[in-house]
Amino acid sequence: MSEMIAYCGLDCKECKAFKATQAKDIEWKKQIAKHWSDQGEIKFKPEDVDCHGCKSDMLSGFCRKLCKIKPCAEEKKVKTCAHCDDYPCEKLKEYLSDNDPVATKNLEKMRKTL
Repeated sequence: MSEMIAYCGLDCKECKAFKATQAKDIEWKKQIAKHWSDQGEIKFKPEDVDCHGCKSDMLSGFCRKLCKIKPCAEEKKVKTCAHCDDYPCEKLKEYLSDNDPVATKNLEKMRKTL
């Protein structure tokens, strides 16, 4: 498994924010910020898109402001949710129900190796 797998199982290398940051593409970042802003009450700027992955020091504004998984995993000091004694908890189930099914597959694959 890649080191770019987020706590929730998403592959950060496949994230549009990560890709736009790596490409240093300001127009793409503007589009992403607008899309995020259109989805809720929080307004995002292109610089809020900058991200080097869930486990880095540079996390997108979307994840910094809205993610409930990362703070939980860091508090429990687990590599991913698959490594947690409470896996799969209600918080994770709720989060994954709205996201890419690949994240669940990634966590299940990791869980089998533990």
